[in-house]
Amino acid sequence: MTNSAITEGIRVLTAESEALKKLADGLDQKFADAVEKLKSVKGRITVTGMGKSGHIARKIAATLASTGSPAQFVHPAEASHGDMGMITANDAVLALSNSGDTQELINLITYTRRFNIPLIGITSGKNSGLAQHADIALLLPKLPEACPLELAPMTSTTLMLGLGDALAAALMAARGFTAEQFNHYHPGGKLGLKLMKVSDLMHPQNELPLCAVDTPMGNVVVLMSEKGFGCVGITKKDKLVGIITDGDLRRHMRDDLMRVAAEKIMTANPKTISPDALVAEALSTMQQRNITSLFAVNADNVPLGIIHIHDLLRAGIA
Repeated sequence: MTNSAITEGIRVLTAESEALKKLADGLDQKFADAVEKLKSVKGRITVTGMGKSGHIARKIAATLASTGSPAQFVHPAEASHGDMGMITANDAVLALSNSGDTQELINLITYTRRFNIPLIGITSGKNSGLAQHADIALLLPKLPEACPLELAPMTSTTLMLGLGDALAAALMAARGFTAEQFNHYHPGGKLGLKLMKVSDLMHPQNELPLCAVDTPMGNVVVLMSEKGFGCVGITKKDKLVGIITDGDLRRHMRDDLMRVAAEKIMTANPKTISPDALVAEALSTMQQRNITSLFAVNADNVPLGIIHIHDLLRAGIA
């Protein structure tokens, strides 16, 4: 049973991955036209489909909405009983149907034609009603379903899902959608936390451990202990020019260390970060460089804040 189950799993995944490859190889100008059409929509993209296609349509609508393209799912059967009013003249419809002749879609297709609402169809039925009436028909390769009985939608729904993701990604690129904009739609959970800015977590200027370049190391050590960041930033004319960490103290231990000027011990040109950077970038920098603190500076290299690995841990990011 174990071997046969694994074999069946491999068969299905192989069939679906090969189908996706064939779909990718067949993308043409119609795909680009569909992206341009959807990008120009002033209202929402209404995604619709019946049965398993409807489940995929819901996911595509959610992906579009979360990546800068306002979207909604409308059930085609419910559309015939009042929900058609959810679709306005400023919208576009993205309809999914493997056969392209789904009965429940007929009224919705007619509605788009009557009110001149852009209609994009995703179907494998080249001569179907959906393909013939759509402004743009994105054709799926006509392949057997991966279901052992070749009945349950598997390959076709995988292709629809992949094509929906491709449309969403292409729209993101066309709109110049940024990580900061992505953050507006994902404020919750760990993803939302990683999309916070450094300025949201950093300690302000009045808490910064800063000393001038000519400060005796004895004073630097006292300040390092008081502030508790494990480091002190070294400034010259208000600009950050170096950093001294507790590791530097151990490496430079000598009898006259407390009398030496900070400039003689500091590491010059320390790694910094912009307050507008994402905390995910701060975490990545800390991990790559094996450091625990980053000074946040402005364009003139004036320190505005500091962020410590403990801040990321408390926020649940690290």
